[in-house]
This record gives sequence, C-alpha cells and structure tokens, in this order.
Amino acid sequence: MKLFDSELKVMKVLWERGDVTAKEISNILADTVGWNMNTTYTVIKKCVAKGAIQRREPNFLCHALITKDEVRSAEAGELVDKLFDGEPELLFASLLGGSRPLTKEQLSRLRDWIDRQE
Repeated sequence: MKLFDSELKVMKVLWERGDVTAKEISNILADTVGWNMNTTYTVIKKCVAKGAIQRREPNFLCHALITKDEVRSAEAGELVDKLFDGEPELLFASLLGGSRPLTKEQLSRLRDWIDRQE
C-alpha cells in the first residue's frame, strides 16, 4: 500500500495517539501542519478507501488498520527496488557514506542488528 506524505501525517496521529475521531485528527493537524478541516477529512477518506483506516461510529472514530512498521517495511523495500536495484547493501553503503554520517551509537546498533541477522 503506497501512502502519500499527506496520508502519512494522518497515520502518524493514529500511531501516536491510538483511535481518535476525525475531528481530533483535524484539530491536531490544524495546529501542527496548518490544515483546515476539509483537507484533513479528504485525506482521511482517502486512507479509508485504501484500507489504511477503518471508520467507526459514533463520531467518525478512526482506527489504523496498518502499523508503522508495515509502512516502513514497504517503503524501504520500494526504495531499495527503485534506487538501489533491489540490493539493500547499496542502501546501507549510501547511508554510511552519505552527507549525514551515522553516529557511533547508530553504527553500534547497526552492527548489533547485523550480528543478529547472521
């Protein structure tokens, strides 16, 4: 499932706060992003149509049907396929040699993760 940046903003609210009403999402995104109510409701409806959010009554209660980890995994896979010819090690090489080098702590966590995969 491909989610656009606007849809991810709505999903982030649900992942952080759990089930909330569309009105609450609208209020949060009005404060943080500057969206009006119509914009938020339009994006929520798109997420419902995609199967990312379930709408419940009363009060248009929104429930996330996909997890943050599922979205991360799908997006990472798409990134590897699109920009790194399906080779995840090229993504790691890019991250390690990129303009924002990893900290020692981040490198340590990455080494631990790699060790667990072997």
